Amino acid sequence: MTMRALILSGAISALLIVAPAATNAGEKHVTGAAIGAGVGAVLAGPPGAIVGGAIGAVVKGPRISKRRYCWTGRSGRRHCEWR
Repeated sequence: MTMRALILSGAISALLIVAPAATNAGEKHVTGAAIGAGVGAVLAGPPGAIVGGAIGAVVKGPRISKRRYCWTGRSGRRHCEWR
């Protein structure tokens, strides 16, 4: 096993271990980390993926899913909208 393969497998293992904990942090943190890790990997390889993922989690990414908010107006009518 080459050193490059060893580092890459270690980084992937670390991401798989941290991923379940990151999902509890909120969707914006996860998308930011994923975007940052992808860009960092392209630009600087495995060290860039780690640094990019950390920075992306702090900066946060866009919210991918929309949520439906509903409320009852003064007239008793229910209103809903997507945010």
